[in-house]
Amino acid sequence: MSGKIDWNTRLVPYTQVVDELKVKLRGMRKQFDIETKHSPIELVTGRVKPVQSLLDKAHRKNIPESDIEMVLQDIAGVRVVCQFVDDIYTIVDLVRSRDDFDVVEEKDYIAHKKDSGYRSYHIIISYPVQTIHGKKYVTAEIQIRTLAMNFWATNEHSLNYKYKGQIPSNIKARLKSAAEAAFKLDEEMAKIKDEVQEAQWVFRELKRPGQGMRGVKDNEIRRDL
Repeated sequence: MSGKIDWNTRLVPYTQVVDELKVKLRGMRKQFDIETKHSPIELVTGRVKPVQSLLDKAHRKNIPESDIEMVLQDIAGVRVVCQFVDDIYTIVDLVRSRDDFDVVEEKDYIAHKKDSGYRSYHIIISYPVQTIHGKKYVTAEIQIRTLAMNFWATNEHSLNYKYKGQIPSNIKARLKSAAEAAFKLDEEMAKIKDEVQEAQWVFRELKRPGQGMRGVKDNEIRRDL
């Protein structure tokens, strides 16, 4: 660890931002579950980049340590995983409408995928966090992607780590092919989205203790199951 900056102390507000964003996004998911038949949010995770990983990235990009917080936008990261592609844009609109943080930048890697095949929607925000030293604005990244995109990206990240960013060309080719297959899966599932959501709602209602089926008749349950 560098002796210039005490990163364990410096990153505390970033951890707080990630924790607060996870609570808020999971709260949105819960509200969707209660008020509607479908939540566009399937899963919410988050992390603060480990200190050594942070310093390594700065070194690769020739960023002075004193400029890391100003230049790197993904020190704090939250990931929202959705079932369907159009759920992603629903979440994007909801994030844009929030007044508890400011959207700084958006990157649509779904409409404009990366050469590697990577797809996701990135939103950079400026989040005001209250610390013992007063208010601090922290930059954080929200990634929004489908389950299929997340599966692909997780494996691609592991391979990048294994090969130190130099993935062999034959594996790169297979990754690109897998990325297209994953997106094809998303496209096919979108065609039966209504049926999938109805089945999930029925299943969820059957598991809800003492809540009944909110107007769904027995014969409708049997048909949908």
